[in-house]
Amino acid sequence: MTNDDILDACVESTLEQLGRHLVMGLPLGLGKPNPLVNAFYRRAKQDSGIRLDIITALSLDMPHAGSEVEARFLNPFLEHFYGPDYPRLDYVADLARREVPDNIRISEFYLQSGSQLGNAMAQRRYISSNYTHVARDLLDRGVNVAMQLVARGEVDGRPCLSLSCNPDVTLDLKRLLAQRRDHRCLFIAQEHPDLPLMHGDALVGEDFFDEVLPATGNYRLFALPRSAVNTQDYWVGLHASSLVADAGTLQIGIGSLSDALVHALILRQQDNERYRALLPEPSDLAQAIGDLSPFERGLYGASEMFMDGFMHLYRAGILKREVFDEEVLQVQADAGTLPEDMVGTGAVMDGGFFLGSREFYQFLNELDAAERPRFRMTSVGKVNQLYGGREALDITQRRHARFVNTCMMVTATGAAVSDGLKDHQVVSGVGGQYNFVAMAHAMDDGRSILMLRSTRGSGEKLASNIVWEYPHTTIPRHLRDIVVTEYGVADLRGRSDEECIEALLAITDSRFQDELMAKAKSAGKLAGDFTLPQQRNNRPERLRRELRERGGPEHFPDYPFGSDFTPIEQELVRALPRLKTVSKSKLALMQFALRGRPADHPEALDRMGLSSPSNWRQHLEARLIAAALSSTRSEG
Repeated sequence: MTNDDILDACVESTLEQLGRHLVMGLPLGLGKPNPLVNAFYRRAKQDSGIRLDIITALSLDMPHAGSEVEARFLNPFLEHFYGPDYPRLDYVADLARREVPDNIRISEFYLQSGSQLGNAMAQRRYISSNYTHVARDLLDRGVNVAMQLVARGEVDGRPCLSLSCNPDVTLDLKRLLAQRRDHRCLFIAQEHPDLPLMHGDALVGEDFFDEVLPATGNYRLFALPRSAVNTQDYWVGLHASSLVADAGTLQIGIGSLSDALVHALILRQQDNERYRALLPEPSDLAQAIGDLSPFERGLYGASEMFMDGFMHLYRAGILKREVFDEEVLQVQADAGTLPEDMVGTGAVMDGGFFLGSREFYQFLNELDAAERPRFRMTSVGKVNQLYGGREALDITQRRHARFVNTCMMVTATGAAVSDGLKDHQVVSGVGGQYNFVAMAHAMDDGRSILMLRSTRGSGEKLASNIVWEYPHTTIPRHLRDIVVTEYGVADLRGRSDEECIEALLAITDSRFQDELMAKAKSAGKLAGDFTLPQQRNNRPERLRRELRERGGPEHFPDYPFGSDFTPIEQELVRALPRLKTVSKSKLALMQFALRGRPADHPEALDRMGLSSPSNWRQHLEARLIAAALSSTRSEG
């Protein structure tokens, strides 16, 4: 049989068993078996008598160019990075074109950040749900087929399958279905040869699935290009790193703020003198619950998302605190009295799903037989909350937990906006953020830390991310805890509204402090005679100056963990956004083009296919790109 025959046979068999209404549950992110999903989707497109409901999250897709100049940069990179045969999800492509047939409905509970803004079809069908409630919601919506990628291998000489990157919802769904014998749901797996064989609850027997398909094609796993980290991000990460206690627990997400936090933790471990020089006056809260010293006992990772940051912490000797699923052993581990033969056998990481760079996948595949069981994958119901009958053990394992997440905005009284805009357009989703914030409040020594940049945009569009109010929030103000911006740390837990506003004003960009303070006074939430310290200087230029004075620029590199772009591509990544700004005005665009000297940038223009322009448009593009490159180089 050909690959297409294998896929089509699975589709037909499923229709024969379940009928012509399929409610398909797919894993978040990496675990989707794209070729198989596409086969079901094509079949439903061909036959309008089939109703197909796809319920999933984070439907990963390659970025797409918005202009000819962007295409010149992006298309060669994408072919190199993803390979020429990566099977893009057909439903994602149709959704982007607003061409999904009427007999197919696509609902997601978490969106690739910003990917569906303005897409009415995607916005209407978004499901707002806590990550831990997704399995329940799937069941309520009538899920009757669940599919995912799996890894095949051997453990202790016995063949097995691994749910690998996505045991998160699959295990919870299986558990709920066991209580609902009347609800039929087929579980179908497809192997991928490069998917890491992960341990923990992810290891299952062949009978876990109703059908296991072989790999159909050897396409590369979807990976995320490593992103740049700017100075604003680094200061946020530096302040947050001081709140992490040794012998504790860490949860983090993905993105440049998390990369900045991980980089700061590694600097704290490996160059503590420089770390202390960059952060000479830690906050009162850091002195109370955190530390500036290197990690002796290390950290344990308990995070819904297992990603590159934990790999880097492991390599740096920070991710090393062991946990055991027997209370006696856990107490001994925390006391440093483990039997010698048990040292090095505990888990250092528990995750619900993973997603990351190609380097991260290689790291997981290259773990040796002793290391691999220390990185466990489990259900989101287990890692994101304290319920399930083993609460005492979970709390002991997660001692001194720091649940670190990012948000878009924080209101003056401590509510957080993390997933949507004021008109209810969804940017991403709730995911597990609420779970972790609530869990922090349920633990005596746990803390929730929300990181955000104090401002967004530039020029006339500069805006504060600490706002007086917002039409909706992701985290309610009664769960307020710690907020960190590049200007410091605000401890909001147990504080009055007045104290919260004062603490947040202290970490607000100075260009917006007066406006926020005036609104608080007008509402009676601040005393009329309240004043900020006279020396207010929460401004980017002050942070840049302090960084230079403390000898830190070399410790804040653009790509702290390496880049998937060549040096020339890194320059272009910095420069090309300039063209978007100047293109809003034809006069500004022409003036910008006149400044461009293509002869000064031969390598970059060759990379863009513009070393020998053949028409006036290409000559103009070459000049604009040259001007953008010169502009960013002059700024250092």
